[in-house]
Amino acid sequence: MATRTTKQSVVFHRPFTFPGITEQFPAGKYETETDEELLEGLSFSAYRRFQTLFFVPMDPGNGRLSRMLTIDPNALDAALERDKAINTPASKQLTAQKPSPNTLPAGKVGIDRLAMDRAENEGMMPQTQ
Repeated sequence: MATRTTKQSVVFHRPFTFPGITEQFPAGKYETETDEELLEGLSFSAYRRFQTLFFVPMDPGNGRLSRMLTIDPNALDAALERDKAINTPASKQLTAQKPSPNTLPAGKVGIDRLAMDRAENEGMMPQTQ
C-alpha cells in the first residue's frame, strides 16, 4: 500500500474541540500531518485520508511540542468549518443568503415572479421562455 503524508498549518480563531476528546483546545496555530493511502485498481490516481496527526504545543503561540493526537481527518475539517462559521460577521452571513421573494414589499416584481412561477409549475398557465 502506497501512502503519502501532507503537512499543513491550521489556525483556529476560537477555542474548539474534537469528537471523542473531552479537552477544549485554545485558539491558535496548530501543525497537522495527514496520511493518505493510494486507492489501487483505478484508472487514475486517487488517495483516501485515513488519519491526521494533530500537534498540540504547550503554548499555541510558541511552537514547542507538548504532545501529538491522532484524529479523524473529517473531524479536523468539521472543526475548521465551525470556526469559520463562528468568525463570519453577521452582515456577511446575511448577504450570502439569497433573500426570499416573499420578503419584498407588496407590488414588487419578486412577488409577482414567484406567483407566476408557482402557476407555471402547477400547470395553470403556459411556461414563459
